Amino acid sequence: MSGKPDANGPIVVVIDDDESVREALGGLFQSVGLVAECFGSVDAYLAADKGDWVGCIVLDIRLPGRSGLEFQETLAKRDRPPSVVLISAHVDVQMAVRAMKAGAVDVLAKPVREQDLLEAVNRAIAQDKHRRSAAARSIMLRARYATLTERERQVMEQVAAGLLNKQIANRVNITEATVKLHRGQVMRKMEADSLPELVRMADMLRDDAGPKGP
Repeated sequence: MSGKPDANGPIVVVIDDDESVREALGGLFQSVGLVAECFGSVDAYLAADKGDWVGCIVLDIRLPGRSGLEFQETLAKRDRPPSVVLISAHVDVQMAVRAMKAGAVDVLAKPVREQDLLEAVNRAIAQDKHRRSAAARSIMLRARYATLTERERQVMEQVAAGLLNKQIANRVNITEATVKLHRGQVMRKMEADSLPELVRMADMLRDDAGPKGP
């Protein structure tokens, strides 16, 4: 990527207590067209309240106050945690394993090679985009599912389980013609173009957690 930073694109946040590192990394990211914002501590970043625009956090493991590793583990507990690349002048195996278990995209030793860091940040941003896309699709499916009646939800569950209309009619004690009517309404409301697509939607709703899912 190159050129002018995209003000509407994901923010790359740099958190490092070394001002020279912040300036160097901020300049590096901006030189390839990324929006970069730099902070000297975790508390300074939290006070800025960047909301949901952060696409990647480049985080020094060793920071005054709350360490980068502790903060990363806190971020990992969020419903939609930001992607994190950790950097440190002193990286040991135990620390790296702990970071990766908490979901770090990469752990890089200082001085960091620019190309290695850019590749890690690009992976982190791609991961973040995928996570956002999946979250948006989940919200959309749940909104569609909420429009179904209780009977339509029953029919959707049975259809997704592979039952035929006649079998569904016997199970829920309605006529086969009524099953067909409900099935058509389910396909329309869920905006499913085919039975396999409806089955995938049902699987996603089920995996998405919910006591309210099908």
